[in-house]
This record gives sequence, C-alpha cells and structure tokens, in this order.
Amino acid sequence: MGKRIFTGIQPRRLGKLIADLPGAWTAAEESRLRERRGHERMRAPGAGPDHDLPFVDRVIVALVYLRFQLPHAALAVLYGVDRSTITRAVGEIRPLLAARGFAVPGEADVRLRTLADVFAYAAAHGVELRLDGTEVQVRRPRAGKPGRRAFVSGKKKQNTKKATVVTDQQGRTLWAGAFRPGRMHDQTAVRTEGIADLFTQFPQVKAKVDAGYRGVAKEFPDQVQAPPLKPKKDVSPEGAAAYEAERHQQSSERICVEHANAEHKQWRTLQRFLGQRQDFDDTFLAVAGLVSDRAADR
Repeated sequence: MGKRIFTGIQPRRLGKLIADLPGAWTAAEESRLRERRGHERMRAPGAGPDHDLPFVDRVIVALVYLRFQLPHAALAVLYGVDRSTITRAVGEIRPLLAARGFAVPGEADVRLRTLADVFAYAAAHGVELRLDGTEVQVRRPRAGKPGRRAFVSGKKKQNTKKATVVTDQQGRTLWAGAFRPGRMHDQTAVRTEGIADLFTQFPQVKAKVDAGYRGVAKEFPDQVQAPPLKPKKDVSPEGAAAYEAERHQQSSERICVEHANAEHKQWRTLQRFLGQRQDFDDTFLAVAGLVSDRAADR
C-alpha cells in the first residue's frame, strides 16, 4: 500500500513496469556510452563502478518525482545519496516511461505510440474518439530570449505549454502529444500532426471535439462533431431551447476527455511544471502513459 501512495501505481502493475524497463534502459545506456567513447566497449558488461541506486529504486524515485514533484535534494536525503544521483535517475527513467506509449483496453500486448496508431485502432474496433487540448503552467523564459512571448497563453494569461489528448468514449487515454507553446491554437497543433490526412485515410473514424476544433469539424462534417453554433439574438424561444439541448448533449458526450485531463493532473508535475521546459514533453508522455495503464482496466 505504501508504494501505491508514493508512486500512484498498484503493486502488481509496478512490478510489471519494473520488469519491462531494464531491457530498454540497458539499450539506451549502451547507446549513450558508445556515443561518448566513440567505439564499442572494451570491457565486459557489468565492469566498472556500480550505481549508487539499484534499478528498482531508480524507477521508484522517478515515479515519486513525477507524482509529487519533490525537489531532487529532498529525495536525495531520503535515499542517503547525492542530489546528482537523483537527477541522473530521473533523467534516465523518464524517457523510458515516455517511450512506452499508451495502453489499449483488453489488449495487454498492444500499445499506441502515434496518432496514426490511434486512428488505425479506432477504425479496427469502431471506437469514437474524443479530442481536447490542455495546458500546464511552466517557467517563464528568461528575458531577451527569442520566442519568449510564444509561451504566453491567451486563455490563462500565463506562460504555459499545451498538449492534445485523445481518448475513447469512456475517457480512457489513447494518445497525448502535439506539444506546443501556450500561444499556439489547439487546431493548429493537431493539423501539424497530420490529423486531416488521417481523417481522409480513415473515413469510418468519428470524433467529438470542442469549439477550438471547429475548422476540422467544418472540413470533415460527417466525421467530426463540434458544439453547435450559438444562435442569433433574435432566435425564437423554441430555437434557443433546441440549441441548448443540442449543446448540452454534445458536451455530455465529450466531457469524458475532460475527466481524462483531470486524471493526468492528479500528478503534481502536470499541475504546474517546475522543471526545464525541454523535459515537459517526456514528463507529460510518461504520466499519460501511466494513467492509460490504469484506465485500460476500466
């Protein structure tokens, strides 16, 4: 129970996660060392000094950091190691978690990693998608840095980074990505991911979106449903009532993706991200992938 409180993951799933990651970590570490020395290793694997933290502890440290965003120095005190050891552990494990992809309900061996994977899965299983953008406050870029204003969100009036989340009709996370500075519009982000081509390639795939994706809905009216347009002021009472009923129905069917965003933000790092902005994408992917593991069991 204690581990679940700190990591946010059930012991059974945590054990499977720890069993699955060493192979990917070994490959990444060997690649890094080969690039640094410029040639193949000359000593047998396992030679040299040991890590101050065993692999299991490195995974748990990374999960605790993602869950609570504790300072590395505080985690170092808890484990009796130097702060740089914690920083290295988080830096090693976070990309591995981000690269895992997203769980598929009922198919334990299948994981979705790209938006094209999601559309293929939705077409094969008759899944109706939900799309929504979410944003997280990040540190303000230093004064004088080019592109500094690009992170200022027009909605929140803060420095943010945005992500697009895709779920099924039950709110289970299938994909997250299209990361961009807070000033960029939601629709622009998904278009850069090739969403128009994917709707063309998979005409049977349908999705519900909010008003921020109205342009996509106009381009694919038979596949994408956005909220109805607000009627003019001189509309009849019957027309206003019909609009409210349609808007409420569409909102009720789309609210599950908002619940998925709320699940992600139960992790402290996605409530307000205090790390370096270049680490935000991997952090969001790691958390969303872990959340998708739990959601796939619903």
